[in-house]
Formats: sequence, structure tokens, C-alpha cells
Amino acid sequence: MTPVVLRSPAKVNLFLSVGPPDAAGYHPLRSIMQAIGLFDEIRIDPAAQDALECNWPGLPGENTLTKALRLIREQVPLPPVHIRLTKAIPAESGLGGGSANAATLIRWAKSAVAHRIDDDFFFDVARAVGADVPFFLVGGRARAEGYGERLTPLPDADPAWLVIVRPEVGVSTGAAYRELDAALREWRDWPDLSAPVPTWLYNDFERVAPCLCGEVAERLQLAGAEGALLSGSGSAVFGWCGSQDQAEAVAQRARAERLGQVWVAPTLSREESLA
Repeated sequence: MTPVVLRSPAKVNLFLSVGPPDAAGYHPLRSIMQAIGLFDEIRIDPAAQDALECNWPGLPGENTLTKALRLIREQVPLPPVHIRLTKAIPAESGLGGGSANAATLIRWAKSAVAHRIDDDFFFDVARAVGADVPFFLVGGRARAEGYGERLTPLPDADPAWLVIVRPEVGVSTGAAYRELDAALREWRDWPDLSAPVPTWLYNDFERVAPCLCGEVAERLQLAGAEGALLSGSGSAVFGWCGSQDQAEAVAQRARAERLGQVWVAPTLSREESLA
């Protein structure tokens, strides 16, 4: 086995409408997801036994990588591996870092296996690991339905740039869903995707996000972003910009105002996000 170094891109939700929970307590979704150029790095080396190292001390022993590896081995005879995960995508931010890591490992396993295994198996593994994982097997921009597992790839749009701010507060996804269920709301239908993106940015979780997240969104727009939105259940907020220069100027203001950790990242085409 040859050592490899892979990159896992983050995502943002350009649109996220959450339906009422079903009898099992799961929430159907309507979401437009977009891969972005903020990456974790995964190095995979042959080893005598499985091992996982990470630069983030908060990574639990049971995580998306260990779960994906265990499920992959139900059909793929992978040898022991040493995985080094270098995280740049912050946790509890709604940017999909853990899901992206799992999908990257699944895609690597698919390419590493010598014999043909049906693609459905790898999508089944992705669905079993987490609701956002299948998106990272599709990449680019996609419409997600059901519980996030029914994906329709959308055409690549013109490149845009995002200013991503992770304020000094995290959000528990489970707690966010519980608070959202306690709030009266309609299940919003799909937006008009032919309109400019900033006109249809929407996220139900803004109703229950920490006040600091709303303040960050407001400050990003005052700094020059064309629109701003919470991603996923939060706590990261992104500002939408048409050019890198515009994004860098907004990011400079965000850093000066100490809004939190700040990154500038482009949207990614399907090919770029799956490279």
C-alpha cells in the first residue's frame, strides 16, 4: 500500500429548511449544499495495526473515521492503516468537517480496492456514518432531500468567495434540533435557483442559533458581504462575496472587529471538490 495525503473540503448550506420530525424523531430536510475550499488533511500510511492521530485534542475515540473504516471493512479487505488527521475545519461549526473526513476515507478505499465493488455499498456506508457524508461523495453544489441522503447534483455555478467566521461559541446539533422543534415555523419550499444566491440564502437554524451568530452575520454584511448566513446548525457564519478582493476586505474587517476565527475560501466546482 502506498502512503497517500488527501484533502477533505468543508461545506456550507446555502439553503436549509427543516421539516417536522417523523415518528422515529428524524427530520426531513430541504437543503442546497456547496463545497468550499477550506480543507482538513488526511495522511494514510501502511501500519502494523490501526492507529489514528489528530492535531485536535477533542477528537473522540469513536468518530466518523473509525466508524467509516469499520463499515468499509465489511466488504473491502483493507490492511491496517495509520491515519494522521490535520484539522483546519473547526468542530461544532456546521461546516461538515467530520462528514468530509469520512467521505474522503470512503473515496480512498473505493480507489484502493483491487476488485470491483458496487458504488451502492459505498453510499450505504456514507449514509450509515452520517447524514452529510453522502454529499461529500457528490461534491460541488447539490440539492439534498429526505434526511440528507437523497442528492441531486446541481450544475457548477460561477465561482464565488466566502468569508467564514467561527465565533467563540459552539453549537450542539442535537440541542439545536430540540430548540427548533419547540419553535413554530413553516417548512419552507425550495428557492428559485435562477435568482442570485444572496437573494435566497436561508437557514431555519438561525431561529435558535446563539445571538452572537446573528451579530456576526450582521457585521459581515455591514463590512461589505452581499449576504450572510449560518451554516448547518452553526456556529459558523459565512459572508457571500463576488470576488476574492471583496472577500479579503470583508475578512480584514472581521478580524479587526475580533468576530472569531476567520477564513477566506472559494466555492468549489464538483471536479475541484472531488480532486
